Amino acid sequence: MTSDTTTPPDQPGDGLSEFAELLTHEQEFTSDRDRIDPQVRRRRRRRGLIIAAVCVVVLLAATGGYIGWALTAPVNPPAVTTATPQAPAVEAAVIATPTTAASAISIAGADAYLGEAATGIWSSTGTGEALPIASITKLITALVILEAVPLASADDPGPTITFSKADHELYDRYYVQGATIAPMPTGTSMSLHDALAAMLIPSASNYAEALSSHIFGSQNAFLGATRDWLAARGLTGTTITEPTGISPRNTSTPADLLAIGKLAAAHPAIAQIVATPSISLPGAGQLYNTNGLLGTAGITGLKTGTLGEGTYSLLYTATLEVGAADPLSVTGVFLGGSSRDSVNATVIATLDSIRTGFHTVPVATSGQEVGTISTPWGSTAQLVIGRAASLFTWSDTPIVVTMDIDAPPTYRDGTVVGSVTWTAGPNTVTAPVQIAGNIDPPTEWWRLTHPSELGSSTDAGG
Repeated sequence: MTSDTTTPPDQPGDGLSEFAELLTHEQEFTSDRDRIDPQVRRRRRRRGLIIAAVCVVVLLAATGGYIGWALTAPVNPPAVTTATPQAPAVEAAVIATPTTAASAISIAGADAYLGEAATGIWSSTGTGEALPIASITKLITALVILEAVPLASADDPGPTITFSKADHELYDRYYVQGATIAPMPTGTSMSLHDALAAMLIPSASNYAEALSSHIFGSQNAFLGATRDWLAARGLTGTTITEPTGISPRNTSTPADLLAIGKLAAAHPAIAQIVATPSISLPGAGQLYNTNGLLGTAGITGLKTGTLGEGTYSLLYTATLEVGAADPLSVTGVFLGGSSRDSVNATVIATLDSIRTGFHTVPVATSGQEVGTISTPWGSTAQLVIGRAASLFTWSDTPIVVTMDIDAPPTYRDGTVVGSVTWTAGPNTVTAPVQIAGNIDPPTEWWRLTHPSELGSSTDAGG
């Protein structure tokens, strides 16, 4: 029995062997052909060069594409760090404290700074109870008289008053009582306007009684009209028993007196008279205002009152220029001061402290740093306030600071990138924020060596 040693043609191992053998033969054939045929060799060399050139082109294209992308791709915008400037610390205004028995102040024209309540009673000390008002009474007497016999204007003389012998005798009666008086010769004729001036400017008590009796016919009629006048205006804290103020039973509260002071200041004739330092009247002679503060510290009126030691009082008005758009109108009252000098000094100190309480506060200096700008490639600049700024305000009113920064189109020196705003009360001031220094663009080398810092064409950058 004979064994067959031939490998079956369908076995994998034998097929591969045959293929390798054929490939070897092909290579030997080709090698032989190349050696034999130079034209074949040239074709093969040209094919290799083409393949190499294609590879080089592909490599160069890839490298060129990266370079082009790296040099033109957007970069992330600079990082901006800001610090809103702090509002400056401002000390509270200190209002001079009176040593009188009672005081009150009302301020008009400063609601935006002091609040709406300032036009009522902005500040007060001591008791709010009724106290003797002395010759401040004469303001009420004048208001009641002019309610009965109005004057058309500040210069309207009004009706003529002729003083009798009984009126002249009032001079001696009030002189004995130690009251302030002014000459009133029998038969003297005087306009109502001038008679009011003789009553209010030197505070002549004899003119107060004579004039009120002439207008109303009797003192009882005058007092009845006075009670009606007070009641109609809600001045329930005021009591008037006679027209001069010589009686300590003529009393009023600080709140009522502020209201009375405003009524007097609003009356053209009275406001003109009480603001007059001196006047010369036929029959009465030269008369001087008892209010020695007129024209001092902005004081424009109104009336002094004295009942003796420890009972010096003043109801006053003042116009204060404090730096606001409009001046302030102050009405104040001091009751029961120890002396006229002390009352006057306190009034001046009080008005000065109100005036200096309004001030301009520096809030920023030019070039003050409020932030920094930095880039991934190491370029930096500062954010600074472009100009100095200050804010007008009252006392220690809180100052609110806000800062708004926007991304600019370019990061060059002087470019305005936002603003800082300071607000206190009704006032606001704004200063620009700008770049100090230049942010240079990244170098080409930095772009080529920092691909991770570059974005696609859709990324935000600059």
